[in-house]
Amino acid sequence: MNFLKDSIKRFRYYKELADNTFEQLEDQDFFWQPDPGSNSIAVIIQHLYGNMLSRWTNFLTEDGEKHWRKRDAEFEPMQCSRQDLMAFWNDGWNCLFNTLESLQDGDLDKTVTIRTEPLKVYDAILRQLAHYPYHVGQIVYIGRMIKKEQWHSLSIPKGNSAAYLEQVKQAQQK
Repeated sequence: MNFLKDSIKRFRYYKELADNTFEQLEDQDFFWQPDPGSNSIAVIIQHLYGNMLSRWTNFLTEDGEKHWRKRDAEFEPMQCSRQDLMAFWNDGWNCLFNTLESLQDGDLDKTVTIRTEPLKVYDAILRQLAHYPYHVGQIVYIGRMIKKEQWHSLSIPKGNSAAYLEQVKQAQQK
């Protein structure tokens, strides 16, 4: 079964999208908000960090909503540096990847809980595979808003689909 391997591959892809966004940003850009009611990239990182540690620590044996998690505080701006944010970011992802890489195919039909809701392991993975890309999309969109014309596309740039497809075809013929 390739579910675990494919899930890890997808999670890595979405982490890389955000990482490539971070590379384009200045330190202060992490704290920019489109408006007072919106989250900054820093706040999204804080939230993902808290969520990842809570969900993936002792994944098979404890509820995914840990008693020590302070979810509401994740949405309050913290005084921290870019380096702090990158440490949170990488620690959260490391927790996820270490857990996923430790699972066996036989674990997929086991039941875990998140906020007391019972879920099969594969469904809990899918739940997070829907949640994290949602926030990565926010990170990319905010980064694009900040960089404007200086933004370097993370996928096929607008208007270049035909050229991209031709490159793929030529590479496959080699």
